[in-house]
Amino acid sequence: MNPRYEYRALLACDIAGSAGRGEQRLQEIREALRSALFDALGFADLDSRDFAYLDTGDGCRLVAPAALPKARLLVPLLPELSSRIREHNRQAGPGTRLRVRVAVHAGEIRFDPEGTVSGAPFEALARLLDSPPLRHAALTGTGGTPVAAILSQHVYEETVGHGYEGLEADAFTAAYAQVKEYAAAAWLWYPGSPVGPRADPGRDPGSGSGTGSGSGSGTGSGSGSGPGSGPGSGPGSGSGEQPAEPGPRTVEQLVQAKGTGTVFAVHSGNQYIRHNDRG
Repeated sequence: MNPRYEYRALLACDIAGSAGRGEQRLQEIREALRSALFDALGFADLDSRDFAYLDTGDGCRLVAPAALPKARLLVPLLPELSSRIREHNRQAGPGTRLRVRVAVHAGEIRFDPEGTVSGAPFEALARLLDSPPLRHAALTGTGGTPVAAILSQHVYEETVGHGYEGLEADAFTAAYAQVKEYAAAAWLWYPGSPVGPRADPGRDPGSGSGTGSGSGSGTGSGSGSGPGSGPGSGPGSGSGEQPAEPGPRTVEQLVQAKGTGTVFAVHSGNQYIRHNDRG
C-alpha cells in the first residue's frame, strides 16, 4: 500500500523552561498543557478526537482534520488557550507554572500505511517553534506571557490576508525566523500585542515610531495607552480575557541583536524587534 499525501493545518506547542523541573513536575505540567489545549479546542467548537495528537515530551504536535480552515487554529483557540493557562498559573506553585510557545503552519504531509506522518511542513513547524523571535516573545512581561504564538508566512497570508472576520493584521508583528538552515518570514502574536476586534473601533489608537539598527545589546522602554480586545477569529487573537479599560502601561525590554536588527515601535508605545540577521 502506497503512502498518501494530504494538505493539513499543523499546530505545535512547547513548554518554555521545562528542563530541570524533575520528573514529577514535568508530568504535571504536561498534563496541564494537554488539559488546557483540549479544553480550548472544545471552546472553539473543535473535537480533539478529530486531531492526531503527538506528545513530544515537553509539548505536543497536532495535525488538524482534512479541510479544517487554518483560521480555526487561531481564534478563538489561541486566546482561550492563553486564558486557561493563565488561570492554571494563578493556582499552581512556582514549579508547575506554564509559559507556552505555539507555532502554526500548514502544508502537504505524508501519511504512511503504518499510520505515521512526516514531511517538510513538520520541519518548518519545529524551526518556527524554536525560533529566537518566538522565544523572546514568550519572555515579555514580568513573569513571561502564558502563550506566545508564531505563524508561518503561508498561514498568515491565507488567514489574515484573506480578511476572515475577527482577524486583524495589527494583532501580529512581523518577524524573521532563522534556525539552522531554515530562514523565513513569520508573524508573532502574544497577549499585550494590539488585538481586534477593538473595544472602540472609532478611537485613535495612537502611534509611535522609531528605528535603529546595529549589533550588540541594550535596553528600551516605551509607554502609552490603547484599547484592549477579546477573542476574534484568527490572527486577531488576544489573551482570552474581557477588554480592560484603556490605560497607560510601560514595557521594558532587553534587546539583543546580531548582525542587523531593527527595533521599532508601533501603536501605543509598544516596542518590537525585527530580526534581520540572515547569517
